[in-house]
Amino acid sequence: MSVSIISHNSQFGTAGQIFAEDIPEIAAAGYKTVIDNRPDFEGGTDQPLHTDIEQVVKAAGLSFAYLPVISGQITQAQVQQMSELLDALPKPILAFCRSGARSTHLYQLALQLG
Repeated sequence: MSVSIISHNSQFGTAGQIFAEDIPEIAAAGYKTVIDNRPDFEGGTDQPLHTDIEQVVKAAGLSFAYLPVISGQITQAQVQQMSELLDALPKPILAFCRSGARSTHLYQLALQLG
């Protein structure tokens, strides 16, 4: 199955839930970092844990960050943390959540801090 990535610019993209088997495709697309914005178990037990995704991402030579955000409840602290991650992590960055919308919103808010 192909990952549906929305490229916001050459440095940042978003996607819905990814799985371990998607990591080679993400790496091949040139992404250097994956940010997981989806809290563990939000989608039930079928959702991969962030630690499982992190292990595969790092094994592929990419960077990983876990910044869980509850849908509709983005805090100013999370926006600040996202801004710091965007500044510090290797680019391009792919952030994901359930549908990609939360990661997109968080990204847009973080850009306003810059």
